[in-house]
Amino acid sequence: MTGPMLERFLASEADTVRLGQDLAQAIRPGDVLALHGDLGAGKTTLARSLIRAVAADPELDVPSPTFTLVQSYEARVPIHHFDLYRLSSPDELGELGFDEAREQGAALVEWPDRAGDALPKETLHIDLTHEGNGRLVRIAGGGGAFERVQRSLAMRDFLGRAGWGEADRRRLAGDASARSYETVVLAGREPRILMNSPPLVLGPPVKDGKAYAEIAHTARTVAAFVAVDRALADAGVSVPTIYAQDLDRGFLLIENLGSDGVIDPEGRPIVARYRAAAELLAWLHEKPSSPRLPVAPGIWHDVPPFDREAMLIEVALLLDWYVPWATGKPASDSLRREFDLAWSNLSDRLASAETGLVQRDYHSPNLIWREGRSGHDRLGIIDFQDALIGPLAYDVASLAMDARVTVPADVESATVEAYVSARKAAVSFDADAFAEAYAITAAQRNSKILGIFVRLDRRDGKPAYLKHLPRIRDYLRRALAHPALADIADLYRRHGLLDEVSA
Repeated sequence: MTGPMLERFLASEADTVRLGQDLAQAIRPGDVLALHGDLGAGKTTLARSLIRAVAADPELDVPSPTFTLVQSYEARVPIHHFDLYRLSSPDELGELGFDEAREQGAALVEWPDRAGDALPKETLHIDLTHEGNGRLVRIAGGGGAFERVQRSLAMRDFLGRAGWGEADRRRLAGDASARSYETVVLAGREPRILMNSPPLVLGPPVKDGKAYAEIAHTARTVAAFVAVDRALADAGVSVPTIYAQDLDRGFLLIENLGSDGVIDPEGRPIVARYRAAAELLAWLHEKPSSPRLPVAPGIWHDVPPFDREAMLIEVALLLDWYVPWATGKPASDSLRREFDLAWSNLSDRLASAETGLVQRDYHSPNLIWREGRSGHDRLGIIDFQDALIGPLAYDVASLAMDARVTVPADVESATVEAYVSARKAAVSFDADAFAEAYAITAAQRNSKILGIFVRLDRRDGKPAYLKHLPRIRDYLRRALAHPALADIADLYRRHGLLDEVSA
């Protein structure tokens, strides 16, 4: 085995099972994992644990593919388990559908030596050998698969330092970013959430020598989450308790607030819960907020502003991604000039809007309903690391025009009215100024999201996001109905940006 290498001592079968879970968290389509080792070295235990973890089924029957040569499993990443012991020649690997299996998912290969040099160069080699009363595992390879496994094992070490080293790891659905989440389960303890938030990779410069993430003020490290979490907790908001943190690597062990949300089993908004979420925002927006938040002793997070440059670079995603997808041709220079001028004018109108800490994704995936609690404690909030100092109306628009849920116009109105009524009951509140800021931020957000969802399809291979586009266009039409947006509404109509398009 050559190249970078990782070593772990497995003192028991339980350690081997946990290694399978660690590998499962790292696996991606196209990966090939080759298992080496003598009979009784633990290959079967490791393979079974890995497959069960990827399939999210701890009781899944995983028979040996010795006689069938390959066994396939539908899972988060489809996995194809090859046993090449009875392979007569490496040439037969193609007849087993090995290349097709890699295109569809990942391949787990026992007796890989029988494949000769037919396995890809980036194969991850996992060698199990007896050592004392346990086993020594060596993992070698290169490229993305090795780096992912290395990070997953570092997460296991982080759990160990937090007293959760023997926990089962169960993957949760990730978001549209590089962050991922797992539920970790340890006997006799309440489950917790393991957050994996690697430092942001900025990408190439797109304007004035700066990357998109720099201009949009995207959070670069997990310190932003820690800072905003503590600020919201100090304000009395129910956010996850942070039990352990590794700021350098981007690992957090946090409280599991629950899985009940603000939508019903059919995916429809529960009106009372949306109203409660709006009232929580209104209550929070009455409290002062600071742009400088503590992270740890001597470490601070300066919350960036939602300034003109951030607003314009975000909304330009509509031109960069949605327009070419919807029209079949790039946005023209004249459209870009007209678009930039119109949004610059709207940015100027927002300059007088009420500002404060804006969470940015205050919508159903990030709202936890806690039945049995009272008042604002009924709602828990997660995923706020990209918070900025900006127009407070933005979060109301994020909720009332929920990008992941179809919110009918009457439910949107009820949600906004709940917020406005709560604000009016507390202090003097300019409802007209709020309505204008709400319309502008809603139009900006939904324009941006049209671009992001197409980008997730075209660049990142996530076509499921396209199904949301009709909803986002409908939200955009609602926002553009405000008189303050008449000019930009005309621009959108003239260029067909509100037209229905088949996904």
